[in-house]
Amino acid sequence: MTQPVALVTGSSRGIGLAIARRLRQRGLRVIGHATRAIDADTIPADLADPTAPGRLWDEALDRADGQIAMLVNNAGMFAANPIGLSDIEWLDNWEDTLRINLTAAAELSRFAVKHWLADDQPGRIVHIASRAGYRGDSPDHWHYAAAKAGMIAMHKTIARHYAIKGIMSYAICPGFTDTSMADDYLASRGGAGLLADIPLGRVATPDEIATMAVFCALDAPESMTGAVLDANGASYVR
Repeated sequence: MTQPVALVTGSSRGIGLAIARRLRQRGLRVIGHATRAIDADTIPADLADPTAPGRLWDEALDRADGQIAMLVNNAGMFAANPIGLSDIEWLDNWEDTLRINLTAAAELSRFAVKHWLADDQPGRIVHIASRAGYRGDSPDHWHYAAAKAGMIAMHKTIARHYAIKGIMSYAICPGFTDTSMADDYLASRGGAGLLADIPLGRVATPDEIATMAVFCALDAPESMTGAVLDANGASYVR
């Protein structure tokens, strides 16, 4: 049998790296993505560039001999955007974050759905969203919360309209996770003091999020398509 192929964005560190490792352990071939080249299995692409998602998808499809079975939208940007910045600085930061966290994921999802529809093949998309998409975020992170809320809405729309074609969509909403992307935020919020808001008493680990992502990619029943799974230590219970 042909080895299934998954494209995982933002796979060079943190949650994406953990997901790629676990998918490989399950026998999949993983094509990774990072902003810069790191190894032969990773395609470099700066998702801040509007042309990058298309080039990333085309190269991944070429490497996969025209067959990608799964897409994991994990790549993200998390940077403060205080309202006191100049108008143009604030707007630039807003657009950069939405471009990377939402628009690039939307483009890749579109390419994947079109690919599966054209080949009359099933496929699965796993979106790594955020608790912020429901709960909101800090006053410096309007853009991040808005992007993740958009990802959740996009995911639900994909699930509702393409399930009949065998295309399944799942989303995971981590709270704080022990990754380099969240380090600055945790420090700015008092570090250990932030844990008082998490009933579990600790932040999530990348491996915990990866366990959920791999379940969605490989084991989740089709009837679960459209689901949003939380991983926030009960800091936000819907």
